[in-house]
Amino acid sequence: MTGPPVATAAVRVAVRRCLEGVEGVVSAAVSGGADSLALAAALAFERPGSGAVVVDHRLQPGSEEVAAKAAAQCAGLGLVSQVLTGQSPPGEAAARALRYSLLDTAGGTVLLGHTKDDQAESVLLGLLRGSGTRAASGMAAVRGRYRRPLLDVARSVTRRACEEAGLEPWEDPHNEDPSYARVKARQLLHGLDLTDGLARSARLLREDADALDALTVVTQDVGELASMPAALRSRSLKRWAEERCGQAVTSAHVDALRALVEDWRGQGPVALPGGGRASRDQGQLAFGR
Repeated sequence: MTGPPVATAAVRVAVRRCLEGVEGVVSAAVSGGADSLALAAALAFERPGSGAVVVDHRLQPGSEEVAAKAAAQCAGLGLVSQVLTGQSPPGEAAARALRYSLLDTAGGTVLLGHTKDDQAESVLLGLLRGSGTRAASGMAAVRGRYRRPLLDVARSVTRRACEEAGLEPWEDPHNEDPSYARVKARQLLHGLDLTDGLARSARLLREDADALDALTVVTQDVGELASMPAALRSRSLKRWAEERCGQAVTSAHVDALRALVEDWRGQGPVALPGGGRASRDQGQLAFGR
């Protein structure tokens, strides 16, 4: 008795391992591209009757047809398909924010189709932006109800798996648009063959970042902050600011907060997102708006 073709088997094994211990509703987030279609096919085999959630950002003409075709292919695999529609402003960040806001409405566990190539691109982008360990560690395999089974699977494997299953992926024209930072990173990776090394670095950096986060104590006491190793001080300040702002702060904000601790010369407050302000007063950091 022969088994499934090699690429199909590789994607199925990755999904099977990801689903160990997962109960309840499971859905694949599907764009219509090769990665997410291969993911959907593997989920249909491993968990028959699961779901497929297709997000239509309405960023391009004809996006409704692309979403409908993706949903139809998923339904043909035996998945319960639905299309979620929203209107995204231009830009990678806006499209990503809309995608997750729509996926958040789906119940249960959601599988995302990011591959080893996507992971390498994320690490490279983090390095090019001068990000810290956490940002340069790429994407987590598990984040809340979201799981990424394919982070150790190459994009070429998902394409081959679609061919083996007779699926017709959609080729997003944005993937060839060099105005997108991720496309520039992808082109650089193709020229230098760095994918495996960067994906391995992501795993090691994530382990380091997890360890440092576990050691971080949040405080507003300047003396305590000054006594910390620099890596823990930055994390403490970032977490302290984000808890008060209710949103993410950048490395530039953290650098300015560090100056309140490390290079105090009586400077004024540090502006934070959402109209927040951090200042130093009698050996303590204070937050206001």
